[in-house]
Amino acid sequence: MKHVLTVFLILIAGVHLQAQKVNDSTSPLHLLKPEYETPYGKPEVKSITEVLDQIYVYLDKTTPMALENKETHAEVTDYSKIDDKTIFKPGDFRLVSYEWGVTYSGMLLATEATGDPKFAAYTKDRLKFLAEIRPSFVKLEEKQPDAQHAFSRILHPRALDDCGAVCAAMIKMQQTAGFDGDLKPFIKPFIDYISDSEFRLPDGTLARNRPLPNTIWLDDLFMSVPALAQMGKFTGEKRYFDDAVKQVLQFSERMFNYDKGLFMHGWIQGMDEHPQFHWARANGWAVMAMVELLEVLPANHEGRAKVIGLLQKHIRGLANYQSAKGFWHQLIDRNDSYPETSATAIYTYSIARAINRGYVDAAVYGPMVCLAWNAVASKVNGQGQVEGTCVGTGMGFDPAFYYYRPVNVFAAHGYGPVLLAGAEMIQLIKTHKVEVNDTALQFLK
Repeated sequence: MKHVLTVFLILIAGVHLQAQKVNDSTSPLHLLKPEYETPYGKPEVKSITEVLDQIYVYLDKTTPMALENKETHAEVTDYSKIDDKTIFKPGDFRLVSYEWGVTYSGMLLATEATGDPKFAAYTKDRLKFLAEIRPSFVKLEEKQPDAQHAFSRILHPRALDDCGAVCAAMIKMQQTAGFDGDLKPFIKPFIDYISDSEFRLPDGTLARNRPLPNTIWLDDLFMSVPALAQMGKFTGEKRYFDDAVKQVLQFSERMFNYDKGLFMHGWIQGMDEHPQFHWARANGWAVMAMVELLEVLPANHEGRAKVIGLLQKHIRGLANYQSAKGFWHQLIDRNDSYPETSATAIYTYSIARAINRGYVDAAVYGPMVCLAWNAVASKVNGQGQVEGTCVGTGMGFDPAFYYYRPVNVFAAHGYGPVLLAGAEMIQLIKTHKVEVNDTALQFLK
């Protein structure tokens, strides 16, 4: 019996070895399944929605709408008792920051894409909370003009980071049907700061005096242009559209490398030669600023064609540097720098939006943006946290500065972009015919 079993096992092994012998005569080799590191193929609406749901659950739990006394940690529910010891109840992220302005916009778009009201409610509830507590902090300042408090930078912005992205989200929320809060007391001083108070070069280009005098930060396109554009729509005043377009075009004159199709991170007026570090997230802020501007820029505006042309060149430049895993690198054109999630998510949203609006060809860019989304989705962990996001970053003039910036799940920059990317991908998948044809993903016309 033992001998018979042995012979049987040998025969089975032989059959197995025969089955493993695959060559061009026995099998169509082009149909062999590749071992992709990032899932390959068409993302499904259901799986995208599951990622959005995971993020929502995590953020809703870890960004409380509450105030507390910073010494006793007692919750402050009577807003008339707000004083200089009153702070926001600590959560994983701040409720008012440029990163959270992106998150608020992402939640609004997620409801638009999925039909699930909980995402927009996240934004509505938190912005309404800010509107409700604002008058008490204003009264605190009237009583104590020198008081430093949790609302100081909100009432008195000192940088575009303090107001631009949040302002854009607030204007969107204010115009949303059914919103019964009043965000106008925030919107006016925010837009006034962008228009009248932020430092500018003589030609009107928004700039900063750090790290060196007369510095243009690419980041500032997003910290200004979407808010200006939304204000143009909100008020009907053309001057806001004009300023938004001017910023895009004047930034690009100094900072866009037409050979590579990429923006440099910073431009210093006093430099004869401008070091070109093509930092991924800053390029993300730029491409997203353009799609946000085009969303509300009137069709007959004289600058619209130029903005679309620049957007198309930038998307082509970005496409040239996408990695095989679907990500873009921290320094886009240096593939030995690490893959970075927030920038990849921003590109996913922006390119998908450009496809959905007809600015670029779905057949050309659809497959790469699907790969990008699959890469992004792989970085959302079981808790709903976004992994692989570079922390807040200043400006540097050497590669080591960018290569060694840390990544962290508490880097707030990753969450809004992933929400935006997922929401826009749902629209893309719903409105285009996407198939795997001869093993390759194709957008069919």
